[in-house]
Amino acid sequence: MTRKSYSCCLVIALAGLAGCSSKPSATTSTPKVPPDKIQGKAQVLLDESSSSDTALNAGGPSTYLLVDNLHRYRLFFNKPFEVQPGAEYVVEGVYAQKAIDAIGDPDQGKNGYPLLTSCSSVIAKAWPGLAMDLSESYSNSLRNKVNRYPARPVFLVMTIEAAKPEKKEAAAAEKKEAPEISVPAEKQRALLMDGPASLPAPLWEPAGGTVHCKVQVDEEGKIGELHSGSQLCESVPWSQFHYKPTLKANKPVKVNTEVEVRFEARK
Repeated sequence: MTRKSYSCCLVIALAGLAGCSSKPSATTSTPKVPPDKIQGKAQVLLDESSSSDTALNAGGPSTYLLVDNLHRYRLFFNKPFEVQPGAEYVVEGVYAQKAIDAIGDPDQGKNGYPLLTSCSSVIAKAWPGLAMDLSESYSNSLRNKVNRYPARPVFLVMTIEAAKPEKKEAAAAEKKEAPEISVPAEKQRALLMDGPASLPAPLWEPAGGTVHCKVQVDEEGKIGELHSGSQLCESVPWSQFHYKPTLKANKPVKVNTEVEVRFEARK
């Protein structure tokens, strides 16, 4: 092979390597996942704060955001923020349990839920750029909280602002409250129009089981409030349940009852 032909081959080979090692264009990069967003009224509980809460709450008290009367998200801040009790806020951030479950657990909860590595990833997603020791402290605090109360939503706050008042709030205030009655579980079950027959057991309770949850069904036949029950009751997707509205004197009423929900064991 002549020197000239050898040089040509070398140039072609280098060009091929350069093409293979080139970085992907911006158009092929993975899109950024938007933060979770919730809105509700704030509840501040001074007597519930523990050392683990303080570690995840910038030194402040326990703060909840009540959403749809069914979900009470516990807010955690990495920067101090004064929350006014009863005020309505719009919050963006990371719903910790949802993000942890999306990461996945190769051990299916057998080595404890959640994994510390999953908590570390969630902390980094919500609050990037933290010092290593602070990130480790937050990760441990988050794991302790989720491990103790796995079904109770933890929300890592990225941004928070007061919600703008809406005209429909005034109309809702003028609306007369419907009367309430109590209905036995079996009688209420006969009015069920839509709802899952069973649910898969979560990672943190792989054995599953049957639970009885005290709820209130609103005038439209939807679950309006969760009154009591085990932590599994807190993980039920209540929005999927729909009952035939109950009438009294030809007018819809709210119903206090008990709902049986079965969770199938994980295989």
